[in-house]
Amino acid sequence: MVEIRLTNTRTRKKEIFEPLDPRNVRLYLCGPTVYDRAHLGNARPVLVFDVLVRLLRHVYGDSHVTYVRNFTDVDDKINARAAATGRSIRDITEETIGWYHADMDALGAERPDHEPRATDYITQMIAMIENLVAGRHAYVAEGHVLFDVRSYNEYGRLSGRSVDDMIAGARVEVAPFKRDPMDFVLWKPSAPDQPGWDSPWGRGRPGWHIECSAMSAALLGPSFDIHGGGIDLQFPHHENEVAQSCCAHPDADFARFWLHNEMLQVEGKKMSKSLGNFFTVRDLLDKGVPGEVIRLVMLSTHYRKPMDWTEAKASEAEAVLRRWRGLVAGIEPAPSPAPSVVEALCDDLNTAGAMAALHDLAGKGDLPGLLASANLMGLLLPTMGEWAAVDESASALIESLLNARSEARKARDFARADAIRDGFSAAGVEVKDTAAGAEWALTPGFDSDRLDELARTYAS
Repeated sequence: MVEIRLTNTRTRKKEIFEPLDPRNVRLYLCGPTVYDRAHLGNARPVLVFDVLVRLLRHVYGDSHVTYVRNFTDVDDKINARAAATGRSIRDITEETIGWYHADMDALGAERPDHEPRATDYITQMIAMIENLVAGRHAYVAEGHVLFDVRSYNEYGRLSGRSVDDMIAGARVEVAPFKRDPMDFVLWKPSAPDQPGWDSPWGRGRPGWHIECSAMSAALLGPSFDIHGGGIDLQFPHHENEVAQSCCAHPDADFARFWLHNEMLQVEGKKMSKSLGNFFTVRDLLDKGVPGEVIRLVMLSTHYRKPMDWTEAKASEAEAVLRRWRGLVAGIEPAPSPAPSVVEALCDDLNTAGAMAALHDLAGKGDLPGLLASANLMGLLLPTMGEWAAVDESASALIESLLNARSEARKARDFARADAIRDGFSAAGVEVKDTAAGAEWALTPGFDSDRLDELARTYAS
């Protein structure tokens, strides 16, 4: 069987991945808090894990991988949005989940096997908190239940810092009822106008960290294979998940591998509303940037390196995809992806290396291999190609102009042939002369009006 190696945040080493049960490889990705559109940075862990799941299913079999990504649908940001708009919380979360599905679908991300909503797992959260209180890992104070970080000796292992080192610079909620500044909320009281559930500690709602621990345990078991998310979640969210989960299930490992992707930049700068470079996935889609192009740009950088979104990269990715789609038109994919692509992905999910291998396949003319390998990465899929489809009338005009250029060359009318060539370039049509004849593809700057004008002038 193919050997997969992944960089485990927990050990800070690249390790051979061996699942607990090869018949059921289990993964959990922290999903969105559903109160607004997903921004571009939110899409990166989704695409990273989408490729990882595709790889695992290729290696272990489609029916032997279980993928979970949650929705946080109880949160103070959602409450604030409801209060500001006068809309119900359920209305906001339902709408936002619909937006999220549409946006991630547009990027070619397959939906997970399970998409639990936090509000459907309140009973499991309460049971886990009761367990932690009984084990003296949590305590009740002024209607809150808090986790006692000092009760877990390995707290800080995931982020590589001791509790005392964390306190100085950490963003922690200051509360006089905390025994330690780093203690975090498992349960908090709800006001009459806030969502709440009955519990042994009164009517209230869960803290954020307990949600993923309870949902992952319910759907994947107390020990599973891989947990992931953006590097911004490593501390405190994932650190807190490890602590409460290991204390609630002391005989289990919780997640054996942790994968964290680096942050996203825009044109070399941190994405920020104050800099005017903040945008959502939907913003790009509505501007006409195809989801497949966004996907290729994202996957062209290794997940553990900062990813810089630029207009130049998007333009280049669109040209590459148009060319590849033109090459594989009418081609059946090979039975299996190319070994070079699989090997790159197996080496810590090296999507940048896999992209280089795709270019190599295209250059060598291995079109069945190119198609099968791109499909493994969620690219060149039939369901993703509508954006690159060429209108029949435009195709006919281009072919007519190519004939006109060929006739001009035969007649040694090089001025006319060059004018057609220059017209193609101005209209955004890339033409490549090969031994088998002229090949063409539309570039991101394709202009149908200029093509029409060129045809009126020169087409035979």
